[in-house]
Amino acid sequence: MPDLEQWPTGRLLTTAARLVEHAWNERLVGIGVTHAGVIALGVLADQGAMTQAGLAQIVRVQAQTMGKTLSRLEARGHVTRVRNDLDRRSHTVSISAEGRQVLDAAADIERTLVAGGGLVSEELRNHLQRVIRELGAPRWNWTAGGAGAQEGVALEGPGAGGPAATLLT
Repeated sequence: MPDLEQWPTGRLLTTAARLVEHAWNERLVGIGVTHAGVIALGVLADQGAMTQAGLAQIVRVQAQTMGKTLSRLEARGHVTRVRNDLDRRSHTVSISAEGRQVLDAAADIERTLVAGGGLVSEELRNHLQRVIRELGAPRWNWTAGGAGAQEGVALEGPGAGGPAATLLT
């Protein structure tokens, strides 16, 4: 086991994030969804039906990347996409009843991912939210505590130019 006491905080944070993501994805496979899918479902559950482009903007990925995620979700019955009659290139996306069940199951998985519920402690959540707000503000044109910081976790997919490209692959 490496001497974690000697690691800089940034390395601890990125390593922990990768390990959590991998462990979460391994368990999410059992309910037929990916980490990216859970994030998309969460936004749809919180904010209601919206266009694919609008969802991509909130989640901070390119529309094509969101399209791939939504195709997987739609194939499993977790979302419905309806073509806009006025603009045939546009789709309105909604979470289905099955998608809501998957979202609840994913929340249970997250709560139990680390023994003792360490991932859902308010102290950890508050620290992570502060890091995201402070470092995200200049990147995403937020004010450091403003409403934009509440939009959701920033994801970026392949070709989007961001560090979290593996989240939607």
